[in-house]
Amino acid sequence: MRPTPAMSQTRSFREVFGIEPTVTARAHGRVNLLGDHTDYNDGFVLPTVIPQETVVEAALGEAMHEVYSATLDRHVRFGAGALDDFARYVGGCVRVLEQRGITVPPLRLRVASDVPVGAGLSSSAALEVATLRALDALFGLDLQPAEVAGLAHCAEVDFAGVSCGIMDQMACSLGRPNRMLFLDTMTLERRLLPLPQGAELLVMHSGVPRALADSAYNTRRGECEAAAARLGVKSLRMIDDVAALERLPSPLRERARHVITENRRVLAALAADAEAFGELMTQSHASLRDVYEVSVPALDALVDALQREPEVFGARLTGAGFGGCCVALVGAGNAAAIGRRIASRQFAHRPRIIVPRLKVAVRAEIASNA
Repeated sequence: MRPTPAMSQTRSFREVFGIEPTVTARAHGRVNLLGDHTDYNDGFVLPTVIPQETVVEAALGEAMHEVYSATLDRHVRFGAGALDDFARYVGGCVRVLEQRGITVPPLRLRVASDVPVGAGLSSSAALEVATLRALDALFGLDLQPAEVAGLAHCAEVDFAGVSCGIMDQMACSLGRPNRMLFLDTMTLERRLLPLPQGAELLVMHSGVPRALADSAYNTRRGECEAAAARLGVKSLRMIDDVAALERLPSPLRERARHVITENRRVLAALAADAEAFGELMTQSHASLRDVYEVSVPALDALVDALQREPEVFGARLTGAGFGGCCVALVGAGNAAAIGRRIASRQFAHRPRIIVPRLKVAVRAEIASNA
């Protein structure tokens, strides 16, 4: 039995359902270092997992599926009808398995997570991947990691209503701590790489939450699809010449320019040292702010403060934007001190440190034999 970082201040599986769980599965959240808004354009991305994770305990149930969120202290039931609340994600995973011809009997599930919600750190993908891993273990499905990611992606798009690319699910399913996952989202070619030598990550929440389905995220995806159609290609991945964009109207021209230049930044980062990598991150934020227009004042203020720190190589918003988190590449051993220094300053919205996870008392831990 080992403790998990996923937190629960509420009832155990036995307290909720009266039995012990049969299986326990987990998945980390992720932070994207470079390559935002490129994945749904068949482009390149460079995420890594964060220490925070989601844990799903499961056993067979009776009559209807039951899901208890220890994080939210909420209990939902669902059957063949419409899905709502967090059942959109868990139930979506059940539905995608059923669509593959897999019979899923009534389940009892308990979810506990310390992946921040609405932060751009893939809390939904972590939940989907952990749920599918639990069902894989419960039913002996022998799903491969990339297969889990694909099913989780279908659950997000078809049942949660977010037209996302596959980066989040691939990162949560295939990522490893202290390694960057280089992923070609068109071919799914991938490899794990070390962080630049002498560097570590600092992730800070801007204090402004975001909700993808309610934001301009789907609008941005539609603009990219429209730009690709006008250029006569399947996706913007097929274009690498910025000059070819001049015939596009605004804002399609700007959206395509970000995608093309962001793909270049990801590829350049693969062989970059810490200083060059940081500069690419800084360029990426400027493009996300000024060209793709997905930043907000709180993100810009936090990135500016981070970039002014002498031990910071570079910083940018991470994820879809519209709130959430910023990520910085900093000199090894400096992340916690820089984060505390930034967090102590006055901002319109109070930022907080996500990574590194500081040594503070957690609410509780659940144990598993994984």
